[in-house]
Amino acid sequence: MYLAGQSLGAQPTSARGAVEAELEAWARLGVDAWFTDRRPWLDADGPLRELTAPLVGARPSEIATLNTLTVNLHLLLASFYRPEGRRTVILIDAPTFPSDRYAVESQLRLHGLDPDAALVVVRPTDDALVSDTDIEDAIRSTGARLAVAVLAGVNYATGQSRDVGRLTDAVHEVGAVAMWDLAHAVGNVPLSLHDWAVDAAAWCTYKYLNAGPGAIAQAFVHERHLGAPARERLAGWWGNDPRTRFAMAETFEPAPGADGWRISTPPILSLAPIRASLEIFDEVGMTALRQKSVRLTGFFEHLIDRYVPDADVLTPRDPDQRGSQLSLRLRDTRRRLAMLEAAGVIGDFREPDILRLAPVPLYNTYLDAWSAADALAASA
Repeated sequence: MYLAGQSLGAQPTSARGAVEAELEAWARLGVDAWFTDRRPWLDADGPLRELTAPLVGARPSEIATLNTLTVNLHLLLASFYRPEGRRTVILIDAPTFPSDRYAVESQLRLHGLDPDAALVVVRPTDDALVSDTDIEDAIRSTGARLAVAVLAGVNYATGQSRDVGRLTDAVHEVGAVAMWDLAHAVGNVPLSLHDWAVDAAAWCTYKYLNAGPGAIAQAFVHERHLGAPARERLAGWWGNDPRTRFAMAETFEPAPGADGWRISTPPILSLAPIRASLEIFDEVGMTALRQKSVRLTGFFEHLIDRYVPDADVLTPRDPDQRGSQLSLRLRDTRRRLAMLEAAGVIGDFREPDILRLAPVPLYNTYLDAWSAADALAASA
């Protein structure tokens, strides 16, 4: 029973063949594979824009496939975090995934700012959760000092999802930039990044998107920022306009759309599994996945409430405030996770005492949820 898709998604059955096809192209064509064959490598990431856009509620031109999550956060902060005057603060919510915290603090230091003074962390007011109202209040109290808010669409530790549109509006009301880490949100909960006017977002693809361990990541930049030549960025040749990329010119000409934030040649072998997975999402659709997610996660929650009474469910009970993840606090969590694994149930542990289990609608079943709850009850 694989309930760890919030950490690493299962391998699509078509992924192996997709990678082997690229290996065959490399063996048969060598460098010519960039320009010939049924899928020229030169635009290997192009189809991913069309497949990803419906999952995040974006226009294809607003999507780019590039780098890894933290690298993309750095690239977006380089463009959107422009401290000036009193407007120097970056706001984040807690518990924050460590890599996000490291990225934000290092960006502050690169600008000569002290994170102790220029970083606002919205911490839980109760045992585990930060409400959207808590974040709104912090945004408004920071006011004209706020430059960028970097928030998690779904919290990695608790599984709590945010009202992205509402909080983006709150950030814009004080004149700041709304940036989102959607690592645990994309492919998990409904998103409408374009209509919500999110400025920028980044996410990895190896969790709910099932693109493989350490897979290439993606980013979103709202179209209102795409035509602004004044929007500085850290440039590289793959972000150059494809029409002039091979002219080897000394002047950088950004590619249209979010592709202008790309830097380096894409890893072709890493693009193959994500394409295989996104084709499945395109076939099934987020509407159907979300409907099953609500039912399946609710069923799992009901079983835990009934048969595992010592489990403290940290994840919100309201389906509108969560995706396909339940975070539990238990007595002796590490021992009980080991017992689950011995029974064939795979979840994961997060400090200090959280067990994360994700009934992912794309491949988990109600029997998986029943068996996991039964094994969890037996581990008490």
